[in-house]
Order: sequence, then C-alpha cells, then structure tokens
Amino acid sequence: MERDVQVSEEAAASASAPSSSFAETRVICRVCQKQFAQYTCPRCNSRYCSLTCYKGHSVQCTELFMRENVTEELKQIQPEDESKRQMLDILKRFHLEEEMESDGEDESMFSEELIEKVISGDGIKLDDLSDDEIKRFRQALASGELSKMIEPWTPWWKNPAAKSISLSHDGSQLIREMSTDVTTLSDPTTASESIISEIPEGPESPLPSLKQLTRAEPSPLLTVHLVDILYSYCFTLRLYNGDWHSDPLGASTVALSMSKVTGDDAKPETVSESLTTCIEETCSPVYRHTGGFRFAIGLVEDIITILSLGGNALVCALCDFRRLIQAGESMLKEEKVGKTERARSSHKLRAADRKLFFITCWAHEQPADAWPSLARIVEVEKARLEELDSGSRLRKAGRKNKPQSKVLIEEV
Repeated sequence: MERDVQVSEEAAASASAPSSSFAETRVICRVCQKQFAQYTCPRCNSRYCSLTCYKGHSVQCTELFMRENVTEELKQIQPEDESKRQMLDILKRFHLEEEMESDGEDESMFSEELIEKVISGDGIKLDDLSDDEIKRFRQALASGELSKMIEPWTPWWKNPAAKSISLSHDGSQLIREMSTDVTTLSDPTTASESIISEIPEGPESPLPSLKQLTRAEPSPLLTVHLVDILYSYCFTLRLYNGDWHSDPLGASTVALSMSKVTGDDAKPETVSESLTTCIEETCSPVYRHTGGFRFAIGLVEDIITILSLGGNALVCALCDFRRLIQAGESMLKEEKVGKTERARSSHKLRAADRKLFFITCWAHEQPADAWPSLARIVEVEKARLEELDSGSRLRKAGRKNKPQSKVLIEEV
C-alpha cells in the first residue's frame, strides 16, 4: 500500500513539472513591472508586454527600428534592373541620334534669306520658295529650329504668387483676379500674354468627396499616376509655350499621346516606371526636336516644383489640364473628320476628362505633407536619371576618343 502511494506521488510530481516550468517562464514586464511579458526585443533581449512599453524601454532601439524602416522604404523606390536597363537603352539611342545629327551640322538647314522672310511676316507661300528652300524650311520645322526664334515662356508655377494660392475647404476658388489695366483691355496681344502667364484658376464649383464618387478605396498607385499626368501637362504647356488656347485640339492630342495613364489607360506601379515611359516618348523621333533628354529632365524638375507648391497649386494645375481636354473636345466637334475617328477621339477625351476629375478630387483630400514626400521621391529619381545620363555620356566619349586599331592587312 505504501509503495502504491509512493508511486502515485511520483506520478503527480512528474505531471506537475511542466506547469511548474511554464510558471517559471512567465516573466514580469521590465518596463511597467505590472503585466506578464509576452514579447522580447530582438536587439537588447528586454522583455515587455505591449507596444507602449516597447516604445519606452529604449530610445536607441526604437530609433534604430524607425531608421531601418525608412531605409527599407527607400530601397523599395529604387529602380529595378529592368527599368534601369530600359532607361539606359533610351539614353543610348538618344545619344547615338544626337551624334549622327552633330556630324551633319555643317550644312545649314535654311538660308538667311528664308529667316528674314519668316521674321518679317510678309505672308510667305510655298509657291514663293525654291525647291531647295522648301526642303530646308520643312527640315527646320521638323527639327524644331524655328522654335528657337520664339521667346521662351515662363511657367506659372515659377511665379512667386503660385506659393500663395488660396482655395476654400471644398476646393473652390476664394479669390479670382480681375484685370483692370486699360492697355491690357485695348491690346489683344497683351491680353493674350496675360492669359498664358497668369496662374490658372481652381475648380469653378465645389469638389465632391471621394465617397460620393466611389465606394471603393482609392488605389495606392494614384500618386504614381499623378506623376505621369503632371509630366504630360508640363510637356504640353512647354511645347505650346504656355498658349494651349491657340490650338486646344492639337494640345489635347499631344497631352494624351504623352500621358499613358490618361491616353492609354496604363497603370504604372512605380515612379521610375512612370517617368521612364514619359522620357522614352520625349526622346522618340516625334518629339526629339523639343530637346530630348535634357528637356525631359527639366520637366521632371517642373513636377518637383508643382508638388512643392502644395495641394492648392496641384489642384489648379489639374483643373487647367481638364480645361485643356474639354476645349479640345469642343473643337473636335467643329473638325471635319470621319464619324469613326470623331467617335474614337471623343471617347478618349471624355475618358481622360473623367479620370482627371477623379484625381483632382482625390488630390484635394490628401494631407498637406503628402506632396513634399512625393516631391522628394521624384527628386531622388531625377538624380538617378542624371547619373545614368552622365555615365552614358562618359561611355560615348570613351568610345569616341578610343584610337582605332590600324589595319594590318588591306584587301586588294
């Protein structure tokens, strides 16, 4: 009997051993000294019970954690190998074409007489020109040579007044500038210059909230798409020297060809991808005469400037872009084009208008600190692009200066 009791006690002791061991592992939180610790800091092995206690257990550990998070976030915006390779291909093609053009610079595009005729504005017709002059004129027109004779436009976002744009809580314009200058009213030329140099107005009516437009959560990629849209807007205004009102349909066509988001419903996933696509189009034969890669870098700087101005300036830029598209759609109705072409172009313009309206409403609801952060990301991308271009130019210069090997055997 005594043996049976002894055996039972040993069994009970062995059964209670795990519970005793578990109890020993229950450590009190090192920070608050009140709750059991459930977590361990991976850096200093301190035991803590909650997020509050983790934040208070060591400033060094928490600061290091935040620093690593920021570093990891910056790594995410670094371009992938495919994006980098694509940009290098663009630069390689552009510099090669640039080199080919420089080899043929000895031959003048057009004669001095033709320049004088264009400047004088005497109503020149093609019939008045020789075959050689017509050829040179068309070459100069295609290459952008004639655009050098036009005084460059100063964008409204470079205007100091752009830093103090005021919009109401619902997005509508608080102050509308009224021109009372007599000379401006009497001189159409001055009035036109005033129109293209002034800061564009904000929404003409209050902007609805996103909840009124859609039940779904806005895509986190809208910031990336915004970069594409701003690039297209700045490109179009620069190309038309600020005066898109002179040809709304042509300007809207250019804008949609440059913006793959509004023109082709593309959905780029990174700022690098968005800018690479836009720059590739800028360096293409169609638009290369605008200045190629250096012009594209200037446009990226324009994006940074607009974002740095804040949400109100951004909303005004998007509203101006919408007016450009709407004016193009109105002019399309007066153009003599086929029904199929008219329907296709009209559908494309309406879709772009809706997309711009949605992203304007979205931008209006974003916090103020969102835009400096996005500007910084674009700035990092700009520095990367310039570094790639610098490396591409150095490699090209190396190939140019490399002495050619002598021909040892000459074929007779």
